[in-house]
Amino acid sequence: MQKYLAFIQQFVSFFRKHGDDDRKFMDKIHDTYRLVVVNDDTFEEVTSVKLTPLAVYIGVSTLMVITAILVAMVIVWTPIKRYIPGYGDFHRDSEIAALTSKLGALENEMEASREYNENIRKILVGDLASMSKEAVEKQGQPDNAADTIPKDIDRIPEDEQLRNAVDKGTFTADPNALSITAGTSSITQRDVPLEKISFIPPVSGDLTAAFDLNKSHFGIDIAAPKNTAVKSAADGMVISAGFSVETGYSIAIQHPNNVVTMYKHNSVLLKQAGTAVKAGEAIAIIGNSGENTSGPHLHFELWYKGRAVNPADFINFN
Repeated sequence: MQKYLAFIQQFVSFFRKHGDDDRKFMDKIHDTYRLVVVNDDTFEEVTSVKLTPLAVYIGVSTLMVITAILVAMVIVWTPIKRYIPGYGDFHRDSEIAALTSKLGALENEMEASREYNENIRKILVGDLASMSKEAVEKQGQPDNAADTIPKDIDRIPEDEQLRNAVDKGTFTADPNALSITAGTSSITQRDVPLEKISFIPPVSGDLTAAFDLNKSHFGIDIAAPKNTAVKSAADGMVISAGFSVETGYSIAIQHPNNVVTMYKHNSVLLKQAGTAVKAGEAIAIIGNSGENTSGPHLHFELWYKGRAVNPADFINFN
């Protein structure tokens, strides 16, 4: 141990002044020293290494430079930089801003979809209290719809006659008709018995599960070959189209006369909410999506005035 300490003391005092001041610095750093490792008990030499102060300096400097390069590479090219305070990542910040914007847009779209579905539900069950004149006025709507029309638009004579009739209370309309308009298509609903309505089978095939209210099975299951097109049972308007864990890709259509049909477990949806469809028009592709399914089939539901009815009583699926 004393030999080790002596070597260290000699190495430290190398640069200090001693009896050979006349030697140059470059000569001193080229002096050769021998580092010997011996057994402390037997004083047997285990190993030895010849060193010069220049070699030690170069080795230590090289090790420090390599360590600094490796640390810089780890910080620049790995996600560990995210944990370093103050280290900026402009690419990541732009992605976060874009995702935040998309999230806000999706939240607005979901809220609009909820309000749309809620309004459709109220129409189906006859809950029109929130759509009365008083409710509309509470929501900040103008008392007179004419206030929202620009003053520079010329009104046609028929429009003036209609407005005067409404103001005087002499206007009458068919109470049994309700018109739902979307885009350029219009669906008129009338109080017609369900037995007198003509439906087109969405698919043709064998019934694998019957209608059973006791088991909360509000429709029937029809087995059909893979990639079979699912057709709309009648003219109508798509009020819902999307994916859920239980029913997979599903679509719902509002028809005249307070009739709603639902098509579940599809593999692909061909229509979006708010789209008008014709009877027999392809709206989806049969599939096996969702949890409550076992093989390609269509779960078809028929709702009349807010109640589920047996589709097999009104449609021939053979």
